[in-house]
Amino acid sequence: MKATFLLLVVVAALATPAVATELDFARDIQPLLARRCYACHGPDTQEGGLRLDDAAAAKVNADSDAKNIRAALGDIAGERARMLAEADTQAAAVLTEGRTRIIAEVAELEAKAETDLSAARGRSSDELRAEISMLAALATPVVVEATLTDQTKNDLIEAFITSVGAAR
Repeated sequence: MKATFLLLVVVAALATPAVATELDFARDIQPLLARRCYACHGPDTQEGGLRLDDAAAAKVNADSDAKNIRAALGDIAGERARMLAEADTQAAAVLTEGRTRIIAEVAELEAKAETDLSAARGRSSDELRAEISMLAALATPVVVEATLTDQTKNDLIEAFITSVGAAR
């Protein structure tokens, strides 16, 4: 009986397929990719630029990317110098453009001021005083409103009321 049982265990062990100790890409992985992934990442369609059916091309691309990364890491000083030189060039262009614009604006303002002065020379002092008074009357409320806070306005009103009350 023991021999029969032992024989059954040996036969069962030989009949059971062996469990693979190592993964094999062609046997274990590629069929899974073919069933689940190649429809979107295969020879006809590569969503997101990912192609899973061509291992050789993927290896070449990975090797190329790794080489470029290593080269970039090895030349950090050169890349930094290139970026700083580019920034300096851009800054110089912005400064040149800004200076040109400012020079043009100053020239325009000087020309306008000269025109205004020429026009004012021909006017009498009474006309100029009247225009200055009118402009001051227009500008004063705007300036006061823009510069006084609510607290300052209240303080001025209280001071006025106090001074009027003290004068009685």
